[in-house]
Amino acid sequence: MGRETLLTILLLLFGGLAAQPLAAWPWRQAGGVTPAIAERRAWRRIWLPLVPTLVVAAWLCGWALRQPDPVRGHVDRALLVAACLPFALVAIRAAARSLRALVREPVPLPVCTAGLLQPRVVFSPFFARTLDDAQIRAAWEHEQAHVRHRDPLRIWLAQIATDLQWPWPWARERFDAWLQVLEWARDDEARARGASGVDLAAAVLATARQFAPGGRQAAPDAALAGDAGSLQLRIGRLLAPLPVGGASKARAGSGDRVAAAAAGALLVTAIVLVVASGALYGNAVLHPFLTWTWTV
Repeated sequence: MGRETLLTILLLLFGGLAAQPLAAWPWRQAGGVTPAIAERRAWRRIWLPLVPTLVVAAWLCGWALRQPDPVRGHVDRALLVAACLPFALVAIRAAARSLRALVREPVPLPVCTAGLLQPRVVFSPFFARTLDDAQIRAAWEHEQAHVRHRDPLRIWLAQIATDLQWPWPWARERFDAWLQVLEWARDDEARARGASGVDLAAAVLATARQFAPGGRQAAPDAALAGDAGSLQLRIGRLLAPLPVGGASKARAGSGDRVAAAAAGALLVTAIVLVVASGALYGNAVLHPFLTWTWTV
């Protein structure tokens, strides 16, 4: 069997198996923290189940670097394909849904942030006429917060990560919980930059009256109205005073960037070590498994 073909099959089989324990675990949202912190934690919970898959994929790629092409021996292709078929179907479904979210006709929203690589604020002039200047500024500040964090791209990636954990219902719950605290965090950031919570609440209600958000998979845009199910709770937060220290925490972006850079460097180092481990020890570990499916 060709090296790349065998690698793909093993990636689907072992990568899919590696994601199942954490994807099936019902992670619960912890309370008592600011929306900015809750949003980062919820974001990590979406991706945590896929970390073992990433480790397995890097290890298998290291193993494949030292294998001949084609791999020596007669591999029982039918057995391996049958074993990885359920995970292949999940991956194909996730890819199809992500492509559909990109190419489908955009939903006309009164105000939203659109664009994956270069996000921009889309503000309907007809909708703007229904708001006063303070409400327009509040809605604009909220959407600018989405732009700064590239939230349309993050929503699209989170949808893919959630679909890769299908059919476990906890994955969808984690995604929905993240979307809710995402809007809260952007509300606080807008208020920290001078927007009035009352004006932002009025803009959110005006948006909700013009457009009732539908399914999550419609588009990766960040809409001002957010989740209609949590609208009442969100309005209550906006009408309440901004918590003490909320403004400084909402603006604390430099420390987050340093932490993100450190985490990225640690991740790259870990991947290099895992790839090296696969190259050195992969054949010794995989040989007992592969001998079940081939004859040398």
